[in-house]
Amino acid sequence: MHFGVVTLFPELVEQIGRFGVVGRAVERGLLRLDTTDPRAFATDVHRTVDDRPYGGGPGMVMKVAPLRSAIRAARETLPAGSRTVFLSPHGRVFDQAVAAEYRDLPGLLLVAGRYEGMDERVFRMEADEALTVGDYVLSGGELPAMLVIDAVARLVPGVLGDADSAVQDSFSNGLLDCPHYTRPEVIDGLQVPPVLLSGDHEAIRRWRLKAALGRTWTVRPGLLADRELSAEERELLEEYIAERATGGAD
Repeated sequence: MHFGVVTLFPELVEQIGRFGVVGRAVERGLLRLDTTDPRAFATDVHRTVDDRPYGGGPGMVMKVAPLRSAIRAARETLPAGSRTVFLSPHGRVFDQAVAAEYRDLPGLLLVAGRYEGMDERVFRMEADEALTVGDYVLSGGELPAMLVIDAVARLVPGVLGDADSAVQDSFSNGLLDCPHYTRPEVIDGLQVPPVLLSGDHEAIRRWRLKAALGRTWTVRPGLLADRELSAEERELLEEYIAERATGGAD
């Protein structure tokens, strides 16, 4: 998959392509990450990319011409069928379902704003959609772009060493992930749940599902409201709630 990012800080965004899962995928040719700096398309000696907002007010606004030129140049390098996404508070909320949707695209161009934002006309002329990563304020769209790249990249076939890792991640099935444990079996008096040591794969599967349901019910109950539970899931969640009421659930 081919990612492109239009950003005033290409060195920042390029870091995600050098480390961890994404970095290894880039090295193996499973992913491609390019950046395009609007300053390269500014025509004045100072490479100006921002100006004062009409109507007054604090801050500066990214200008149309250099930003539009950068977007169009970046788009030329991406395969046909790629999508241009502006990182913006007025976009739809990014989640695992959107990550899976983007995974199926041949390419994704992410446009990261700065200052007080971009001239609205650039969005109208060039964007396929806007996307937000949450209800909080950041200095620019670079960190959201990197977040989107990481989440989408994990779903691209071959990127993760174990294909089951993406399937078992939190939110992949609408639930938070279950707790995980590794050696030693006991530390500071806290023991690994015995079922995980039993070798009974069916019992382990049910325990993990119940734990995931219980954690979601406890921490993010709204996720369950949006999910139709199977008969087994309803049974396991009821068991968890009953155990919690008597102090028996972790």
